[in-house]
Amino acid sequence: MNTKKIAEYRKLLDVTKTATLKELKTIYRKSMKEDHPDTIADPVERLAAEERSKLVIEAYHFLVSIAPETQEKDKEEYIKTTTTSTILEFYMDNGVLFINFLDGNQFEYFGVPKNTYIKMINAESPNRFAKRHIYNEFTYRSASKLVAAE
Repeated sequence: MNTKKIAEYRKLLDVTKTATLKELKTIYRKSMKEDHPDTIADPVERLAAEERSKLVIEAYHFLVSIAPETQEKDKEEYIKTTTTSTILEFYMDNGVLFINFLDGNQFEYFGVPKNTYIKMINAESPNRFAKRHIYNEFTYRSASKLVAAE
């Protein structure tokens, strides 16, 4: 998952970065009504509708997880974790930086350049490096609270 994929999700649902949860839900429901496979009789069209609906569901769940309202709701816990807990482990996979903390919380950071990740690996204190260069700079979501379907 990278920032390009996030932009594709936003384009698919035709929303902006500041879309509210209510707007996302309304657009999601409208899209699902239009493309729901159960409303299509033709088997070929039905398969195409299934694929579109899967993509809409994936986009919706992802965008909800990084929506400003979601982040605001979880901000206190996020700040507590990133300021008081130490990094247990971190790794990068497909352009996403995964950080697991000693307090059990896990966060995913999107759009982190590979060279920044390499600097974090080579830093004397990855925890201090992340506080200065990761936590407040990149789009993130809680990996501890993801929807099971993802």
